[in-house]
Amino acid sequence: MNSEKNIFFNKVSIIGVGLLGASFALALREKGLCKTIIGFGRSEDNLKRAKERGIIDDYSLDVRKACEDSDLILLSTPVGAFREIAERIKDTLKQDALITDVGSVKGRLVHELESLMPDRAHYIGSHPIAGSDKPGIDDARADLFNNARCIVTPTEKSDEPAKEKIISIWGAVGAKVEVIDPFTHDEIYAAVSHFPHIIAYSIVNTVGDIDSKYIGYAGKGFKDTTRIALSSPEMWRDISIFNKENLIKMMDVFRENLDKITKCLMENNASGIEEEFLRAQTLRKKLK
Repeated sequence: MNSEKNIFFNKVSIIGVGLLGASFALALREKGLCKTIIGFGRSEDNLKRAKERGIIDDYSLDVRKACEDSDLILLSTPVGAFREIAERIKDTLKQDALITDVGSVKGRLVHELESLMPDRAHYIGSHPIAGSDKPGIDDARADLFNNARCIVTPTEKSDEPAKEKIISIWGAVGAKVEVIDPFTHDEIYAAVSHFPHIIAYSIVNTVGDIDSKYIGYAGKGFKDTTRIALSSPEMWRDISIFNKENLIKMMDVFRENLDKITKCLMENNASGIEEEFLRAQTLRKKLK
C-alpha cells in the first residue's frame, strides 16, 4: 500500500492538544498527509499557543464544530472523557470518518466506543507507546513516533478497510504497528505500564508518610525509579479505574512477592533475598 497516497486527509481533528495529540499533528504535517488540522481542548490559551506554533491551523472550543467534516479524528484527552466525546460528536460525523485514539486502556472501552459510532463512521482503537512525563505541547515533536511501537486494537466487528487505514497512518508517522485484541492489550499494559505507575506513586507517598524531608536526599536511583510519578494524576486516575480488574490482580501478585522478601528478612535468609533479586535481574536483562 502506498501509504501517503491512501491516507491523505482534507481535515484532521485533534481532540486534546497535548504532547501526543500535538506530536501526531506535527507528524502528519511533516509527512504531508493532511491539508487542515483543527484542535479542540479545555484551555483556549493552550490552543492559541498550538496555533501560533503551527501545530494546528485553527481550533474550536465546541467539540462538535471541531469534528464537522473531519476525515480523521484523534481522541487524545484522558480516557475518562472518550465516551462523552463520542456521544457528543457521533451525529456530526461525515461518511467514512475515521476515529482513533492514543489511550492507554482498551478492553471494554473499545467495544463501547465502537458501539456508539453511526454506520457511516468507523472507530479503531490505537495506543502508541510514546510520550513522557511532560504532557504539554512544549515537548511535542514530529518524530515522537519514529520506531515506537503502536498497538492497534480492532474487534471482530471492526471495518477492515478502516483498520488497514489506521495501521497505515501510524506506519506513515514512523510507528511499528502491532495488532492485538483489546482485552489482551489491557492485560499486557497493566503489567508493564499501568501497575508500575501505581507503584511509583506509592513509593513517593511512602517516603512522604515516613518523613517528607527525606525526599531531598534522593539520588539518581530513586529519581529513575519514580520518574513516572511526575505523570498527570488525572490521566492515570482514569487509566487505573478503567483497567482496575487487571490492576487488582497485579497487586495480589505484587503482595506475594513482597511477602516473600518480608519473610526472608524476618528469617535473616540472605540467600533467599539474593535468589529473589537474581530472578528479577535475569528477567530484566531480557529487556532491550
